[in-house]
Amino acid sequence: MDNSTVQPVTEQRNAKSDHLDRLSVPEIIQLMNEEDRTVAYSVQQSLPQVTRAVEAIVEVMKRGGRLFYIGAGTSGRLGVLDASECPPTFGVDRTLVTGLIAGGEIAITTAIENAEDDEEAGAKEIEAQITASDAVVGIAASGHTPYVIGAIRRARELGALTAGVSCNTGAKLSQAAEYAIEVPVGPEIVTGSTRLKAGTATKMVLNMITTTAMIKLGKVYGNLMVNVQATNEKLRDRVVRIVSEAAKVDREVAAAFTQQAEGDARVAILMILFSIEKEQALEALTECSQHFGDAMKWLESRSLA
Repeated sequence: MDNSTVQPVTEQRNAKSDHLDRLSVPEIIQLMNEEDRTVAYSVQQSLPQVTRAVEAIVEVMKRGGRLFYIGAGTSGRLGVLDASECPPTFGVDRTLVTGLIAGGEIAITTAIENAEDDEEAGAKEIEAQITASDAVVGIAASGHTPYVIGAIRRARELGALTAGVSCNTGAKLSQAAEYAIEVPVGPEIVTGSTRLKAGTATKMVLNMITTTAMIKLGKVYGNLMVNVQATNEKLRDRVVRIVSEAAKVDREVAAAFTQQAEGDARVAILMILFSIEKEQALEALTECSQHFGDAMKWLESRSLA
C-alpha cells in the first residue's frame, strides 16, 4: 500500500467513543480521563528519542545558539506558549527561545487553517529567523504538516540542528528532521481533534525540552528556580522564599538580602553563602556565563585558594 494514502492514527476514529454524543456528562468526562491517562505512558515510551534530541539542543544552547519552535494551529500555539514562559521562569532573554506559528501572531488566537498547507511559507519563515548555530523543533501532531516540514527541511539545509515532534509513527516530519520524537497517542475521542491527547503529549514533551535545557544552562539550583523574574507580588514573595531555602536563612534575612540584590535571587544567595558584596556576586555570574552552579563552584575555589 502507498504510505501516502495511509490515514494518520491521530485522524482515525476511536472505537471507545463511537457513541460519544449519547453519553452523559459524567460518562464523557470519565472517558476523557481514561484516555488522558494513556498519554504519560505514550510519552514514556518515547523518552529515548526525547533524550537524544534534548542533549543535542542543550549543546547548541551552551554554544550560544537559540531554540526555535515552529508549528501550525494547536501545535504552533503550544510552541509559542512554551517559549513565552521561559523568560519569566528562567530569567533568559526573550530571544533565546522563540515560538513561530503558521499565519503569524494573529493565528495564536484565530484559526487560520490554510496557513499550514504552504511548505514554502514555512521555509521562508525559518530562513528569515535562524542561523546555522541555532536549533529548530518542528511540531505537528499528524507529522505531515507541509508548513512545518518546509521549515525543518530549510533549517537543515542551512546547517541548524533540527528535531520533529509528532504524535504518529513514520511521520514525514521525522524523516525531514535530524532528531525524531514520535509520541503515538492513538485516536482522539473526538475524531481528529488533536488539541486533546496529542496536545497534552506535545506540551509534556516541550516542557521536557526547555526545562531540561534551562537546568543544564544553570538556571535552576537544586529544584529552585533561582532565575525567576520578580515581576509581581506573588513572584517577589517567591524570590524571598527561594533565597531563604537555598541559603538556609530566615525570611527576614532573605528579604533584606533580596532587596540589596534588587530582586535577583542568585545574587542574594551568593552574597549570603559567601559573605560577599553584590558586585562580587555579579562578577562570579559574569565569569561563569550566568550559570549559577558554576558561579558557586568558582566562588568556592577562590575561597579555598
